[in-house]
Order: sequence, then C-alpha cells, then structure tokens
Amino acid sequence: MNGITMGGGVGISVHGSHRIVTEKLAFAMPETGIGLFPDVGGTYFLPRCPGETGLYLALTGGRIGAADALYAGIADCYVPSAEIPALVEALAHTANVDEIINSFKQELGTSELANTQAWIDESFSHNSVEAIVASLEKERIDNSHFEWGRKTAQLIKSKSPLSQKIALRQIRTGKTLQFEDCMKLEYRLAVRFMAAHDFYEGTRAIVIDKDLQPKWQHLRLEDVSDDLVDEYFADLGAGELDLSEVF
Repeated sequence: MNGITMGGGVGISVHGSHRIVTEKLAFAMPETGIGLFPDVGGTYFLPRCPGETGLYLALTGGRIGAADALYAGIADCYVPSAEIPALVEALAHTANVDEIINSFKQELGTSELANTQAWIDESFSHNSVEAIVASLEKERIDNSHFEWGRKTAQLIKSKSPLSQKIALRQIRTGKTLQFEDCMKLEYRLAVRFMAAHDFYEGTRAIVIDKDLQPKWQHLRLEDVSDDLVDEYFADLGAGELDLSEVF
C-alpha cells in the first residue's frame, strides 16, 4: 500500500496475507460520499478495527496514513517507499517471505487514531447516526475535543444520509459474520444501490462533473426510515450470491 489506497485498492490489499504500507499511504473508505456503502469487504474488516474505529472510517471517509493503518489492523508492517524495489527483488528470489519482510520492516511513530480512540469510542458507540452526530456536536470543556467533534460531524452530514444509515447497520451486522456471509451481504446491498438514486448522483457530483454538490434523494438523516434500511438488507431470494464453489 504505497500511495492512494481506496475503493478497489483496498479490496486487493487489506485482505492479503502480508500487508505492507509505506509513508506515502493515503487510505480511506470514501464510499458514503458517492452514495454507496463501504464495500470490498468493509463489512468484515471494519468492525474488527479497534473499538469504534471501523465505524468512524466508514461514516467519515477520513484518510489515514501508515501509522494509523498499522494501529487499525489493516496493515501488518511498514517499509519505507525507497526500499520497496529492493524488497520486491529479494522476495523474487526466496520462498521465506516472512524472513525477508522482517529484514526490511521498520518502526513508526504514534498513530493519530490511537490518540483519538477514546473520543471515537465515546461518540460512535451509539446505535443511530443521528445520535452519533449529536454526540460529536455536544459542547465540551476540552476545546480540542469539541473542534474535532464538530469537524467530524460536518463530514458525516456532507455524505448521503441513506448511505450513512446503511453503513451503520452494515458495520454493526458484520461484526458477527464470517467473511463469506459478509460478501453475500455486500452483494445484496450492491444490488439495491444499483437500483436506487444516490450512487448515480454521488458519482456524477464527485467523480464526473466534480461540482461537489450531490442532490441526495433524502435531504436529512431523519428522512431515512428504519423500514427503508430493512429493505436494503432483505434477502434477494433466487438472486442471492452463491459462493459455494468459491469457498
């Protein structure tokens, strides 16, 4: 993971056996900002990050670097980018992968995520996005905590209300599922999002026209009902993903 690692880049790296990051890493799960949900296995790996870190990354789409990725458990070791060519060359001539990687890896400084873990857990432990936002916006004696909370709340409110509510349910549900069931759930969600409005509108506004002014189907979090969220998670019947020949 050497540079921008988002979307599909996450999917082909985070689930690997030896996950190496460099100082150039810019990792994010920005899907709720384009009206989608944290896919590529986010249902599985995000709930397994420390505390509420996975939900924080899912709802905010916030970027993190190498030290944060190591702390969050989505990377295994750090190797400076300048050493990557030599590492690749060494790996090409040995079967002892672990020994070679260990000889190249280095230590990193403190993670910013680790420093804010208590704040993240305090606000993101709630079971509704509205309650999470309210907790983030609550006035506090600690000015730095309050400023962090205010900016984090703004990030959440800038994204698709539907996607945010789906993501919360997704992360909470994924914590109890095995990987195969997480993939089935993500397929179910993808089918529903492809038949709806926000993914197309978010892609238009953020990726194509780049006006950064998406017009979401639901204007407020309060406009997304629990019944609607239930529909996205409902069984597809005969259309369910069959992974029996894969796993």
